[in-house]
Amino acid sequence: MMIRSIVRGVGSAVPSRIMKNSDFGSELETSDEWIVQRTGIRQRHIAEEGETTASLGEKAARQALDNAGLTPDDIDLIVLATSTPNNTFPATAVDIQNRLGMNHGYAFDIQAVCTGFVYALNTADLHIRGGMAKRALVIGAETFSRILDWSDRTTCVLFGDGAGALVLEAGEGAGLTSDRGILAASLRSDGNHKDKLFVDGGPSSTGTVGHLRMQGREVFKHAVGMITDVVEATFSTAGVTAEELDWFVPHQANKRIIDASARKLGIAAEKTVITVDRHGNTSAASVPLALSVAVADGRIKRGDLVLLEAMGGGFTWGAMLLRW
Repeated sequence: MMIRSIVRGVGSAVPSRIMKNSDFGSELETSDEWIVQRTGIRQRHIAEEGETTASLGEKAARQALDNAGLTPDDIDLIVLATSTPNNTFPATAVDIQNRLGMNHGYAFDIQAVCTGFVYALNTADLHIRGGMAKRALVIGAETFSRILDWSDRTTCVLFGDGAGALVLEAGEGAGLTSDRGILAASLRSDGNHKDKLFVDGGPSSTGTVGHLRMQGREVFKHAVGMITDVVEATFSTAGVTAEELDWFVPHQANKRIIDASARKLGIAAEKTVITVDRHGNTSAASVPLALSVAVADGRIKRGDLVLLEAMGGGFTWGAMLLRW
């Protein structure tokens, strides 16, 4: 027997304000047709004053706990993936811990941009399998609207705000792919690509928050190959094939990247969860938001084999296979 990290609950939160493509002003020289054709995005949620990464993360966490039938008292660990923390320090995970009324256990942030949630899940899995925690809240939460240059049409139309969360719990497995829980993962990064997707500010460099900058064509050029690389490595580790998948839940950055990746991997379109049209790119919140939607509408069910993948600035990229 072996310890597996099993998903007990899932939750999400998005700001109430919806910004449609048609809401961008004429001075931006863009259109609904232009945005949809290139990205698949039709709208995104934008945080209002007072809504923060911490408040959205708390809402998603509470929903995931309710879904699991648990309370904050049952949690030992909080891992938050975010690139838009409430403060430079302390970690926003500690803020969420306090908001939940939880004064035990431990909490910390992980920063791997859009791949952050996959990194965070893998980290929580290692803590659970290592005996450090029995139950963990893993959250992806972002307010990317706060770091966008709203005069740059190549970036400001792509991103949105939101949060998603999972509750992981230690369970027993036989070491087979039929086990429930996290089965395999593959993580990568390569700092050579930093200048292709980054924020031009920071405490140590400029003393400012800065704005997101991206070389879109360069990101697109690398994305499909990098995603395929980690997915195939994960399949190999687990000993499964694309045909055995029930659901593919990719990072929701661009529908063209998602479609191209699925085709290259041999994953049927009807198995691919797409939410980029309603949320835009919510960075580390992207994968758990998509998971939450697919669980809520009844697509992802207990026993399903689910593949997660993401790629983000740095570059970072990763994939994870789990049995729901």
